[in-house]
Amino acid sequence: MNRYSFGFWIFVLCAIAVSGVIYGAIFYDDWSLIGAVFALFVCVPVIAFERGLLLPRLNAWVTSLSTPAYIIFSLLVFYLMVSVAFAACGGLLWSLGRLKAITWQEAVILPADILLYTIGVSLILSCVTRVRELLGRDVFASLLLGRYRKPIEEERVFLFIDLVGSTSFAEEFGDLRAQRFLSALFTAFAKPVRQYRGTIDDYIGDAAIITWPMARGLRQDNCVKCAFAIVDAIEADADKWLQKFGQVPRLRIALHGGPIVTAEVGVDHHKIAYFGDTVNTTARLEGLCRALGVPILISSDLAKRLDFSGDIKAEYLGQHALKGRGQSLGVMALTREKDLALKLVARSA
Repeated sequence: MNRYSFGFWIFVLCAIAVSGVIYGAIFYDDWSLIGAVFALFVCVPVIAFERGLLLPRLNAWVTSLSTPAYIIFSLLVFYLMVSVAFAACGGLLWSLGRLKAITWQEAVILPADILLYTIGVSLILSCVTRVRELLGRDVFASLLLGRYRKPIEEERVFLFIDLVGSTSFAEEFGDLRAQRFLSALFTAFAKPVRQYRGTIDDYIGDAAIITWPMARGLRQDNCVKCAFAIVDAIEADADKWLQKFGQVPRLRIALHGGPIVTAEVGVDHHKIAYFGDTVNTTARLEGLCRALGVPILISSDLAKRLDFSGDIKAEYLGQHALKGRGQSLGVMALTREKDLALKLVARSA
């Protein structure tokens, strides 16, 4: 658990405990810590499930459902979790003599008022979670807080990923199967991106754009580690890819960072958009991967700001002119010692 996850859980646990005490005071005129204990028992499993830490396979399946089915099954899962947690907490406190005023059955059976309260909270949580998943965690928070209502100048890291051979795959297997292939690929990106605190900004055809605020992307080489984590995730499931689609995805990856302008745009459909040369340069750098026959490229400007810890190596490939850019750009190929013999990308798609 990194310090960000640790800080998140400290905040969540404190908020849940306080809400439990307040709930007990309002509905039962009881300011004791019993309400906090019940709240922690009941809420923590639900939050852990929502974040994919508890029953991750079930969480992945529920998340993959359509929105109506997602809400229904989320409510069912939340209700079962809350009922079991309430019974466990009530039984434990009753056996310790902390609930002397009620019977054992009353201690372990979820009361109707708490059930209705829980269903209401769970429904709100399901809807908010679904919207957050559709928009992306950082985008959801930014839209909610109105951070980019006015354009802001900032520095960001961008990671562009393109699937090699998507056109030929679609020609051979059809557009529907190609879309399923892309959907499975983009799903595989999710965990590494969350792990290294990035945000999937957009999907454009067979490409994905991932971004970080500059400080977060540079910290502990998050942006570079994310790129290799995505490659590792695909390689780890190579047999499944072959069995389901007949081939393992091959990728071209580019990393670059610098100043951009970030703004909330749109009327009926709001979006956080990024403007500036940095975004265009990253896209051109991804195209350069094919010309150089290199799976992962990073600009020298960004590489100078990273430590490249572990077995990650950066090989300078010189200055290259990029289409639409007045100045040439220094580029470096990223490799790992264990991957030197691995060919991920052919020169032509």
